[in-house]
Amino acid sequence: MRKIVFILFIGSVLFSSCASKFAKALKTKDNEVKFKAAERYYAEKKYDKAQQLFEDLFPYVKGTNRFEDMYYKFCYCAYNQKDYMNAENLFKTYVENFPNSVRAQECEYMRAYSFHKQSPKVDLDQTNTTKTMGLMQTFITNHPNSEKAKEAGGIIDDCRLKLEKKEFKAAELYYDLGYYKAAAIAYASVIDNYPDSEKSDEYKLQAIKAYAKYAEMSITEKQEERYTKVITECVDFAERFPESKYTTEVLKYKTFSNNYIKNLKNEQTKTTTQR
Repeated sequence: MRKIVFILFIGSVLFSSCASKFAKALKTKDNEVKFKAAERYYAEKKYDKAQQLFEDLFPYVKGTNRFEDMYYKFCYCAYNQKDYMNAENLFKTYVENFPNSVRAQECEYMRAYSFHKQSPKVDLDQTNTTKTMGLMQTFITNHPNSEKAKEAGGIIDDCRLKLEKKEFKAAELYYDLGYYKAAAIAYASVIDNYPDSEKSDEYKLQAIKAYAKYAEMSITEKQEERYTKVITECVDFAERFPESKYTTEVLKYKTFSNNYIKNLKNEQTKTTTQR
């Protein structure tokens, strides 16, 4: 028990000592002492403390040889504390203030990457995902030979996939809510917006399913027209995806729709004859 109390006491003393050192560095009027403390805290990855000290020093170092390096580290203080919104703005400002710096290209990339770090899960608003794509593409255009260009391209692909998933989930929601026509149109929109997607045939199948449900739920007078639409979509599927693993399933929808239309016509003929 005494040992635990002693350890806690020592820890408390050390914490108080560290806090006291930081407080002294923050209050001191000696900018050189403050600068050395800021550099030390940054090296120790105590970014919150380094950030406060750097901020205090900016009015005194602006226009000096120290300003650029200090601002560069200030950007990373925000980034390393996961304050990505602030980091994005700081990296942007760095590039604007020091466009000829050897670090400008890095900070341009880090600005785009800070947006990427703010990209939320698929269900949420994807504004930052779209901004990431635009900034990463600009980076690739401006620096095609950069070692980061390939990584930027990969991030663009990941962002595009996230946007594709979001659109697909929106189409699924329409389907689950029973808005089958809207679902079919939404699935078709995903195909149009992402023509190179590996899942295009799956989206097309889902559109066919939605059109089939739409036809099924329709009044009799509209069913022939709407099952004909299902058949048209099935024919288009066969032309666009001849090697798809979903071909057999699509064929079932086509066969069912053809048979349903035949039965409808037979019923109509019988009704007319009886009259």
